[in-house]
Amino acid sequence: MQENLARGLSLVSRAVSSRATLPVLANVLLKTQDGGLRLTATNLEIGMSVWVPGKIETEGTMTVPARLITDVVSGLPGGERVDLELEQDDTLLIRAGSYKTRLRGIDAEEFPVIPGAGDRPTTQVSQKALRRALSEVTFAAAADETRPILTGVLTRFEGETLTLAAADNYRIAVKSLELMSSVEETSVVVPARSYTELMRVLGDTDEPVDIILAQAKSQVIFKVETTEVVSRLIDGQFPNYQSVLPTSHATRALVDRDELLKAVRLTALIASSSANVVRLGFGEEENPAAIAVNAKADVGDADAQVEAQLEGDPVTIAFNARYMVEALGNMDAEQLAIELSGPLAPGVLKPVDDPAYVHVIMPVRTPS
Repeated sequence: MQENLARGLSLVSRAVSSRATLPVLANVLLKTQDGGLRLTATNLEIGMSVWVPGKIETEGTMTVPARLITDVVSGLPGGERVDLELEQDDTLLIRAGSYKTRLRGIDAEEFPVIPGAGDRPTTQVSQKALRRALSEVTFAAAADETRPILTGVLTRFEGETLTLAAADNYRIAVKSLELMSSVEETSVVVPARSYTELMRVLGDTDEPVDIILAQAKSQVIFKVETTEVVSRLIDGQFPNYQSVLPTSHATRALVDRDELLKAVRLTALIASSSANVVRLGFGEEENPAAIAVNAKADVGDADAQVEAQLEGDPVTIAFNARYMVEALGNMDAEQLAIELSGPLAPGVLKPVDDPAYVHVIMPVRTPS
């Protein structure tokens, strides 16, 4: 059916490279399988595969340009049956109602081999729990390729616990969640980009996602119902983030996450035209029961007060506004604890109702 094929193509085409070094990498592999059609695409870092139900008259396989077939099928009338037929010279005939399109493809033998999930998962985890954890961690990975290991997310399996950690030079995000079955202790580093695509596949359900570690430990496979996401792993030693996590604090504030996020976003509008710095004042004399959020630049200044429960020493600390917005915006929490040890020490953000998550941000040194 048109809607099933369009949905599958739209999903796998996200794995197609926009700058393909090999012509076949700009294509999607179509292969008859288990009474349906298996669609696969890859950019050699991540591979995505979706099984679409159908009726097979003759077995076959071929590749066609991913963007072209996605646009053609999505433009066909909904509710129509789509017939696919492989003709001579690697040409695919697409028919639906009165519409007929031919696409020239490339022989399937030129397409890279993408490992399948097989039968036995290494372990399983709730889709909803994994999606939430990835949204709270993945954004903190480095975008800069100068240290490739930091563009990945440390994925550590230990008994019935999965720990995810991402870091660049200025922040660290760590989240632990429960696995559905115990697994041997092992650690791999998965590209953050792969996890971003996996999040699009995961549903808001407690149904499991199968996690399969390839025997050579060069790839990891996530199987969600009829969809498989295959990712290469990043070689190297992930930094020991645990040694950087603060173990004590001199100041602690409990604050409404939404209110603080609004204040930081508004002051960030001013901060963005300067050094992108926002200052947070805890326990200032004028308002000892609030966090003062402010920014100054040539274009003007901005101030906000956010009510908070404060304990410990008064302190003023400066952070990169974008890092604060990303941390607060991706955190799934109503109440947030902020722990500080001074104006030049890392700031720690913790959801009050989730001890399994911690986010650390390095402060910005300012002249004053």
